[in-house]
Amino acid sequence: MKVPYAWLNEWVKVPWPAPELGARLTMAGFELESLAPAAPEFSKVVVAQILTAEPHPQADKLRVCKVSIGSGDPFTIVCGASNARAGLTSALAMVGAHLPGGLHIKAAKLRGVESQGMLASGKELGLSENSEGIIELPADAPLGASLREYLVLDDPVLDLNVTPNRGDAMSVLGIAREVAALSGTRISGPAIPAITPAHPDRLKVRLEAPEGCPRFAGCIVRGVDNRAETPVWLRERLRRSGLRSISPVVDITNYVMLETGQPMHAYDLAKLEGSLSARWARAGERFALLDGREVRTDDDMLVIADEAGPVGLGGIMGGARTAVSEGTRDVYFEAAFFSPGAILGRGRRLGLVTDAQQRFERGVDPTQQGRAIERGIALLQGFAGGAAGPLDVYAAEAHVPQRTAVSVRSSRIARLLGTQPEAARVSAVLEGLGMRVTPESAGWRVVPPPHRFDIAIEADLIEEVARLIGFDAIPEADAVLPQIFHPLPEAHPAESALLEALAARGYQEAITLAFVDPAVQGKLFPQTPALPLSNPIASDLAVMRVSLWPGLLRAVLENQHRQQGRIRLFEHGTRFAVEGSATREVDSLAGVAYGARLPEQWGISKAERHPVDFYDVKADLSALLAATGDAASFSFETGSIPALHPGRCARVLRRGVPVGWIGELHPALVRSMDFTYAPVLFELDVAGLGVRRISYQEISRFPQVRRDLAVVVDESVALSSLAERVILASSSLLRDFRVFDVYRGPGLEEGRKSIAFGLIFQDISRNLTAEDVERLMSSVVADLRENLNATIRE
Repeated sequence: MKVPYAWLNEWVKVPWPAPELGARLTMAGFELESLAPAAPEFSKVVVAQILTAEPHPQADKLRVCKVSIGSGDPFTIVCGASNARAGLTSALAMVGAHLPGGLHIKAAKLRGVESQGMLASGKELGLSENSEGIIELPADAPLGASLREYLVLDDPVLDLNVTPNRGDAMSVLGIAREVAALSGTRISGPAIPAITPAHPDRLKVRLEAPEGCPRFAGCIVRGVDNRAETPVWLRERLRRSGLRSISPVVDITNYVMLETGQPMHAYDLAKLEGSLSARWARAGERFALLDGREVRTDDDMLVIADEAGPVGLGGIMGGARTAVSEGTRDVYFEAAFFSPGAILGRGRRLGLVTDAQQRFERGVDPTQQGRAIERGIALLQGFAGGAAGPLDVYAAEAHVPQRTAVSVRSSRIARLLGTQPEAARVSAVLEGLGMRVTPESAGWRVVPPPHRFDIAIEADLIEEVARLIGFDAIPEADAVLPQIFHPLPEAHPAESALLEALAARGYQEAITLAFVDPAVQGKLFPQTPALPLSNPIASDLAVMRVSLWPGLLRAVLENQHRQQGRIRLFEHGTRFAVEGSATREVDSLAGVAYGARLPEQWGISKAERHPVDFYDVKADLSALLAATGDAASFSFETGSIPALHPGRCARVLRRGVPVGWIGELHPALVRSMDFTYAPVLFELDVAGLGVRRISYQEISRFPQVRRDLAVVVDESVALSSLAERVILASSSLLRDFRVFDVYRGPGLEEGRKSIAFGLIFQDISRNLTAEDVERLMSSVVADLRENLNATIRE
């Protein structure tokens, strides 16, 4: 929220310069995000008046203007703005002026006419993002005066981050209360006169949904000149707060909201039909809002309606049918209190986020609706006229929120803050925030003011004491607490071990969002249900992830777009498995490899920089699995899922139980997602990576014996199946099984392959004889012939 320093100073005498004020507000819980003057730096721009504006002799869209700055000869200025006209007071950038963006004004000839400066627009001076013409200033603006001084453009503007629980601070008045409490002063503020009715006209309002709208204030103002010019000081305050000037009536409603925190709305009285009512919407009611969109209501939404139907979405946005326009003469001003629970989430359901909605969702003061209207009408009558009628306040008092007393104990303050503030200091802090404080034997009984919706329990009051005293004023002290050690089962893998194992293989850790693009996830897992978000921050972040792969693939694409040719990423995070009506969170570890197998360097041949493939990543994964101390319990079997290449993927099992997948991204997805190379992915359930306690095994003193064997098997026989049969047939004397060649080609039948492997035999208690080894080899060959239809390749 943007707060101009000068505006704040009208409500409370600020004893500190803007930088110190920002630092103190930050320590009080309102983080200063930026501090800047009301306009970027520029020089030699003065108030000037156009005396004449004649068509340019050689250009239809240009005008030759004579411009006076109140003294000396008029300047000749060539101007292309459509609103340049005789009598207009505007801003003249003189020769030698420096404007934002590095623009330097020089005398120049435009189509044969010399221009001695430039009539400036708001955009050129950094006062607006776009502009339809040159700046228009009041006719009584002092000619020749510096524009920066006239508009007080060096006024600091504080951009504060107001936390969601502090709706009361979303206004100049709200921040002024905080400054008053911090400085020990009182709110002053401008005088707000009561309305003196100039006519008896009233508009009847019925509160048909008092639980949602228990308080509604309104007043009819006749004879408003909505074509009048909003004063430049008011337009400037709106601009500095992030809003643009629209018309006198709308500007007033926005101004009052920014100043007091109470949203207002104005209806064109001539367009209203009969009386108004604040009621619950009927399901399916349709009407157009001020921004032109047509909405369809649900029955839990509040609407303001006349006899013909809804004229506004309560607490969110008014309707187009009764909107004020330039021709509006009679206005009905509304200021209502809507319960936060009746507004929360309704606007977002319709794709709306408005200033009024944000304030009502957090809670506005339920006692100040009449005062807001009085303030608005007093300002409006000063420049747009109008005769006000009686101010009506309709209330269902039983539903108006009442602040209940909260007790706070001095012992609890000491317990939470680690220090014991003086009792008088605690009372002064709470009273400075507008609270009614009554001393009790153990502490204080405190009644929060109506605008403090965030004060409900004892800890809330202790927080107020801490931030007003100052967190930096609380002495540091070590808390004395018992040490509680949580159980860490020995079999549970340490996260650091998993991450370090992958980092050692050249992978870098990534952290991606848990919500992903439903379109991308739908392509990867078309049959897998996902948990949708009820209020996504973006359409491409609308569902919870069922795998870590969508986020990792998005990260690979981002890196590919930035000319990164070799990428290795992994992530440890949670995926969300939807099982019927329940959602299960699964601790997962996933990775992706993309691009060249090895980094580019002088000792690596071009062939060795071939794109990474399934076996490269399987080697990385095997190294990770070996870190569990039980690599033999893991196996890979053929399988298929839509996300992976049907011939280049495998399911990872541990003792026959699936724990993950590994494979190359499906070719169709590689093309549709615009990858240059096919990424290779893996994902494991961390629960399946339990560590086996390493037990001591004696090292044999006797030599090993190696025998090599080449067998021909069907193409469909997996290496894991071959290894399993060899291990079973070799008894306990087999120490290692090493595959060193796979051959397909001439000399073999079609559909068959040759696998060559070495078998390492060793006994712990004796030397193995040639007969022992031959017996083992015969057993292996016989088993492979019988179970895998293998033949020995000579």
